[in-house]
Amino acid sequence: MTRSMTGFGRVSTDVENETVTIEVNAVNHRFLECSFRLPGVWASLETDLRNVVKKNVARGKVTISMRRGRGATGRPVISFDRENAQQYIDASRELAHMMNSTEALSLDVLAQMDGVFFQEEPEQDIETTKKVIIQALNDAVAQLNQAREQEGEVLAKDVAERIAEMRDALAVVEGRLPELAEAHAQRLRDRVAELNSDVGIAEERLAMELALMADKMDVNEEVVRLNSHFDQVLNLLGQDEPIGRDLNFLAQELQREINTLGSKLRDSDVTREVLRLKSELEKLREQAQNIE
Repeated sequence: MTRSMTGFGRVSTDVENETVTIEVNAVNHRFLECSFRLPGVWASLETDLRNVVKKNVARGKVTISMRRGRGATGRPVISFDRENAQQYIDASRELAHMMNSTEALSLDVLAQMDGVFFQEEPEQDIETTKKVIIQALNDAVAQLNQAREQEGEVLAKDVAERIAEMRDALAVVEGRLPELAEAHAQRLRDRVAELNSDVGIAEERLAMELALMADKMDVNEEVVRLNSHFDQVLNLLGQDEPIGRDLNFLAQELQREINTLGSKLRDSDVTREVLRLKSELEKLREQAQNIE
């Protein structure tokens, strides 16, 4: 199933007398990039949590946030380090003495110094905590992917519509080919006839010129390749694995064939359809940037 690269998932769970909320947010990105906002006490779990994301998401910029809503028995104890505080006070007094100043280190400033105040976290069974959090993250990522699949259905439908429009434009071009070939051949015959009346041109030369012109105007290969690429795009939309990179590659191939088609056929009707092909391809390319 086609997935977009944007989505959101949120799950709350209980971890040893406290509620933990995990939020997973994803946006477009060329590759998979994960960033985590974890409580410091659970920083060691980042590698395991990253592996959960990697197993379920192939592409996108994914942000995982974890908030703790503490229960009655899960509150941390706020303490201060008496020795650290005293060292700050002694050092500030010595500095004041060196500067012949009477100013002392204020309580507000002292409270903000590193290592003066700290939280004493309640002891936790980290293995039990890890299992609960990993399960919650799996649930949040499942929600994320559900949202991405729903949006992916919309994107896939739009891409299929772009292909249908491009097929229609190409059919118009194909319908013009016999008439264009005959018109060009007739103009060449008329021109050769004019020259032949003056200098004389062998019938073999005329046949050769017509063959060269027909070769330059032959777009059968481009038409076949375009139809093949259209089929490949639709086939991708029905696959379960990520298709964004393959879709981008096919868009580049479509661009190449359309450009060649336009350069070979000089006709106002064809030019209009070639512009239509390019316009629909640009819409397809924009949607491909949103697909995983």
